[in-house]
Amino acid sequence: MAPSSSDTSSEIPPRSAPRRRSRSGGGAARRAERTAVSFETAKYIERNVPVYEILDEAALQVIEANAETVLEEIGVDFPENPKALERWAAAGAKIDGHRVRIPKGLARELCKTAPSSFTQHARNPERSVVIGGDNLVCAPVYGPPFVRDLDGGRRYATMADFEKFVKLGYMSKWLHHSGGTVCEPTDVAVNKRHLDMLLAHMVYSDKPFMGSVTAPSRAQDSVDMCSILFGEEFVQQNTVMTSLININSPLTFDDIMMGAMEVYAENNQACIVSPFIVGGAMAPVSVAGTLTQVLAEVLAGIAYNQLCRPGAPVIFGAFVTSIDMGSGAPTFGTPEASQILYGAGQLARRMGLPFRSGGGLCGSKLPDAQAAYETAHTHNAAMLGGVNFMLHSCGWLEGGLVSSFEKFVMDADQLGVLHKFAKGVAMDENGQGMDALNEVGPGGHYLGAAHTQANYQDAFWRTELLDYKPFETWQEDGERDTQMLAALRVKSQLEAYKQPPLDPMIETKLRAFVTEKKASMPDALE
Repeated sequence: MAPSSSDTSSEIPPRSAPRRRSRSGGGAARRAERTAVSFETAKYIERNVPVYEILDEAALQVIEANAETVLEEIGVDFPENPKALERWAAAGAKIDGHRVRIPKGLARELCKTAPSSFTQHARNPERSVVIGGDNLVCAPVYGPPFVRDLDGGRRYATMADFEKFVKLGYMSKWLHHSGGTVCEPTDVAVNKRHLDMLLAHMVYSDKPFMGSVTAPSRAQDSVDMCSILFGEEFVQQNTVMTSLININSPLTFDDIMMGAMEVYAENNQACIVSPFIVGGAMAPVSVAGTLTQVLAEVLAGIAYNQLCRPGAPVIFGAFVTSIDMGSGAPTFGTPEASQILYGAGQLARRMGLPFRSGGGLCGSKLPDAQAAYETAHTHNAAMLGGVNFMLHSCGWLEGGLVSSFEKFVMDADQLGVLHKFAKGVAMDENGQGMDALNEVGPGGHYLGAAHTQANYQDAFWRTELLDYKPFETWQEDGERDTQMLAALRVKSQLEAYKQPPLDPMIETKLRAFVTEKKASMPDALE
């Protein structure tokens, strides 16, 4: 474990500096053991608990029928993509300009070739993840143009910030995936930054990562760089990237995202086909109406993915939040969003597809109580809703505009709760605890019982960040709140970071590819 909240060395001044007591002996030794640096990464979560199903069979059938009606009678748009229109026409859809009307049953039939689960390989085979089934893979925040930390406040993100987030992700025990655009480095030209971001994921971490989707050519660059890292044959035969393909809700599949998806599908790389919905603005205000649109968009997107390459790995995505009808701002952690997540999970499982949703979503400007409440609601919904790939698991702030260093480590710590909860209740002989009950009997206590002594180290989940110390100790340590403790943890983890081994020849080839590619084109703003 990286240094815990008991580590008091920092440049951050305490709120007060009272006289400190000396510490020694067994307690100090145990604290030293807890704060020893480790690079352990927990395996992806394997649920041993049931998922929550909010919709009954009749409701599911109504939503599925309505989604088919939307596809056949209203249709979806594939603008500026003649190749897509040709594929849809050949498959039996009706084409009117760039409007595609899909006969009932066609999209669902095309989706049947998509696998129910797949392995995303990491360059370190021990970090590979299986996406689907009862598994939950946690990936960090994606996309914000701003970053925030306790020292520098809110500012535009840089490549140096991006690299720090990748390193923190690598150091985070409960995080299984390095993610993609953990922040948008604005000090690098738009048409070149994807190269630096991919290089950072490949060099500074050995966990799985995501490819670029901002242009089809950048998706191809991602495939080419993976061919250097893994070998071209391995890439064509295995999945080494999962990438986010957002649908331009409502019911529009823009040519840039679809072009990127075409590249990934044709190269056997996974795509998250995900509506991006703010309820009330980009979908109906009702839960059932929104789920109908989500399903229609996912059906069309995954069907098109399978038209590009039958059997390509794909994930049923659902990013849905509500809107504040007074200000127009998106809201997070709401009961309606959880209801939609639960319902979408049921629809995904009925299609036999992996499911993406959830995350550490919040609208707060700071990593404060609002952020914690809203994030906890979504984390828990993701666990109980059967999510298989949770993007934005840690670091999200201000409605997705900000990647927060402190919230990154706060959320990453809390992912440990999901790991422990997912194990379920042990009912073996040790779990039943009858030995302890017999040993202690009426009126005793269990602190010294043999069962307690044998199990105390892992009986209860233990935070590596939050403060459980007595008031007097907390006061002597400077009365630090959670954000201050998180700032200390960011600092200590970055100081303890060690780059994972990578064949020097491969790293040289990757850096040469990036240098050559960037030199081949002038800087551009799009």
